[in-house]
Amino acid sequence: MLAVATAQPPRLGATRLVCVDGPAGSGKTTLAAALDTAARAVGLTTGVVHGDDLLAGWSGLPGLAGSLATALAPLAEGRPGAYRRRDWVADRWAEEVAVPVVDLLVVEGVGSGTPLLDGWRSVLVWVEAPRDLRLARGLARDGEAFAPHWEAWARDEEAVQSADRTRERADVLVDGTGATSARARRRGPTR
Repeated sequence: MLAVATAQPPRLGATRLVCVDGPAGSGKTTLAAALDTAARAVGLTTGVVHGDDLLAGWSGLPGLAGSLATALAPLAEGRPGAYRRRDWVADRWAEEVAVPVVDLLVVEGVGSGTPLLDGWRSVLVWVEAPRDLRLARGLARDGEAFAPHWEAWARDEEAVQSADRTRERADVLVDGTGATSARARRRGPTR
């Protein structure tokens, strides 16, 4: 994944932007962390933005694209970006989080593959796993607080990802069923 990302030119100012999208519980956060670690190991400056941190609650997915574009736009001009982090426990906005100008920025989360970022993105990754596995992971990660929201969330993510044709537009497809690793298949030339 790192080789694919570094083979592409920076399109977000001096930053290579990698977006990791897919349905809830597919392994996006795990993959983003592994990519971040690998990039740091070869001396790149990195950052990770979690799409969940920009959501206005459980029904906020449709607004994520605009929030991401606003947070990242300053990087295109060589300046740090920023966003307000969602405090899911308190159900309100919390502190402002800086998005630094780095060599490689990974944005992960449902909806991160929005076409609004196409001009800035170097690589779009799609991670997938079976629904039952994803639900089990979501419940293990978020506890029973997630259970009442699962069906509505699944409908919202399906609507966003279908409208955006995220999987179809992805440069790399990843099988997220592995417990500790994912298998990637590059889909041909990237943009």
